[in-house]
Amino acid sequence: MFIGHFGLAMATKRVAPGPSLGTLVLAALLVDGVWPVFLLLGWEKVEIVPGITAVTPLLFVSYPYTHSLVAGVLWGAVLAGAYYLRRRDRSGALWLAALVLSHWILDFVSHRPDMPLWPGGPLVGLGLWHSLPVTLAVEFGLFGLGAWLYASATRSRDRIGAYAFGAFVAVLAAIYLASVLGPPAPSVQVLAMSGLLGWLFVLWAYWIGGHRVAVGAG
Repeated sequence: MFIGHFGLAMATKRVAPGPSLGTLVLAALLVDGVWPVFLLLGWEKVEIVPGITAVTPLLFVSYPYTHSLVAGVLWGAVLAGAYYLRRRDRSGALWLAALVLSHWILDFVSHRPDMPLWPGGPLVGLGLWHSLPVTLAVEFGLFGLGAWLYASATRSRDRIGAYAFGAFVAVLAAIYLASVLGPPAPSVQVLAMSGLLGWLFVLWAYWIGGHRVAVGAG
């Protein structure tokens, strides 16, 4: 799953007004942000196999340190702990931990049975990616709902808050469609480098958050 993670991050603002949009997106995409680094270091492995699913050509050979259930719990605890130490916002920290863990849950729904419960443990997955129409419906449903919830839970401080958020939503949707409908990456190295660009969306989300405020706040 891709834009569905962003959708859940945006939706969480409704119940967690403390963390900025950037921090929420960071939580939802944390393991995907670390994964390309681990690929380049050779700690995890993926292969490009066109046709392996209807949605993605990626064969996830091994990614126990980023995408196992146990790893998700640990990554969530680290991020939530760091946020709590800085902000002393217990509720916000718990929601961030839940967002990190939600990544595994959404991927469990999407992936083939390649999601480890723990490093070296059983592999699970419901295989949503075997159907392109259903995948698009679920992804855009989560993304659209999340964008609407975020927009209704916040208001713009200025024009940047409105235009930057609108562009954020439009660009993510366009990139997702291009990745699903376009050709696969030519190599794992190119895939990893393009994955690192995902950190730009975290920075973009922080920029948006600085120009929007929770409804009811001063």
